[in-house]
Amino acid sequence: MSHDDRADSDDSAPRWDPYDSERPLMLSCRCGQHRSEAEHAAATLRARSETAEFEAESNAFVEASLIKALFPQDALRRNFLRAVGRRTAMAAIGSVLPIASLQALAQEAGKPGTLEKKDLKIGFIPITCATPLIMAKPLGFYEKQGLNVEVVKTAGWALIRDKMLNKEYDATHFLSPMPLAISLGLGSTATPMKVATIQNTNGQAITLAAKHKDKRDPKAWKGFKFAVPFEYSMHNFLLRYYVAEAGLNPDTDIQIRVVPPPEMVANLRAGNIDGFLGPDPFNQRAVFEEIGFIHLLTKDLWAGHPCCAFGTSSEFIKTNPNTFAALYRAVLTAAAMARKPDNRELIAKVISPTAYLNQPETVVAQVLTGRFADGLGGVKNVPDRADFDPMPWQSMAVWMLTQMQRWGYIKGDVNYKQIAEQVFLLTDAKKMMKGLGMPVPEGAYPKFSVMGKVFDPEKAAAYSKSFAISRMAS
Repeated sequence: MSHDDRADSDDSAPRWDPYDSERPLMLSCRCGQHRSEAEHAAATLRARSETAEFEAESNAFVEASLIKALFPQDALRRNFLRAVGRRTAMAAIGSVLPIASLQALAQEAGKPGTLEKKDLKIGFIPITCATPLIMAKPLGFYEKQGLNVEVVKTAGWALIRDKMLNKEYDATHFLSPMPLAISLGLGSTATPMKVATIQNTNGQAITLAAKHKDKRDPKAWKGFKFAVPFEYSMHNFLLRYYVAEAGLNPDTDIQIRVVPPPEMVANLRAGNIDGFLGPDPFNQRAVFEEIGFIHLLTKDLWAGHPCCAFGTSSEFIKTNPNTFAALYRAVLTAAAMARKPDNRELIAKVISPTAYLNQPETVVAQVLTGRFADGLGGVKNVPDRADFDPMPWQSMAVWMLTQMQRWGYIKGDVNYKQIAEQVFLLTDAKKMMKGLGMPVPEGAYPKFSVMGKVFDPEKAAAYSKSFAISRMAS
């Protein structure tokens, strides 16, 4: 090794330097400080969360606390702020109180209290719906809350359910109807479960085999075989709703099979199914493999519909309230970061590796950014193809219950609101979001439209009986 070679091989050289004779050639990240682009992306996102965003949240909390302390009567506060405005009010308060010091103290005070249990296992299915609870691991959001969390990739939803019932998992990635079903004893022993947050909204699609490009009208699907990931899923309920609106009976005119999401593309390739209504990234993976095309995004059926959730058992919450609160904060923080379009490409890098989704980064990025090939020769730009609004609206739960009733999963009359309020922790979510300085919308039972038909949760019983095609009408 020459003197020149030694001089050029100092410690400041990037670890992927091809001219360093003393180091192996390691194709790591662009800055050379991380083992992979995924780790580099995670570090970038961590830095973002730990600086401006975290400070803004704690600062906002301090400002709100100061105003509350000075004006304990809300009417006086409102009158004062209307009279002088926010900036003048804070300037006046800042002249007599050390706001900056209080804000710094608030950041320290944000640490979790005594945790009943620190070592946790959280199950997940390797789909983009689980983005917040997955990314919270490499980004250190669980660790920041004092938790040692193992996120465990799981083969299918029945296994997720069983591991929760057997207490092998402390909390989990759920399909949002699953905690309702488990709480009611549908398909399993009745065990009270809770939905802490919705993990994702939208983020699904109907994908058809490439050979069916001339059969875009669902009326032509009689005899088709479709896959959904689980009976108690938005996928099953939305597919049934869609084909029934086209005049097909999903119980007799098509076949609906339960197939774990990671096996959907292989089944499409083998010809075992004609299509699937499934989670991403497998719709996009079918396009990537040139074996399928995206017939429609489910956001076109119901814009902002829920899909997956984050939840746990009532028993776990009762036994471990501080641990549950810490989990809540970690997942909500991740959801807030995932909602921002500027973070989506970095998030795709973080969650694509083998330990998580095990998918080509380009496939995951197409889903998360909404810039994607549709398999029909077009390129779409749909920024809200996937979103991560965490609000567990109770009207969403009521709609799911109407569809369980419609298709015979629930027999007889249903106390929709009672069940929704027992399972979907809307009040807790609002409290946690407020504590993190996140915007908190009002209400609990907003209306929404599914395929142009308005759903009013106050008229759920009539809605469930209003369909021409249903098991109730049989």
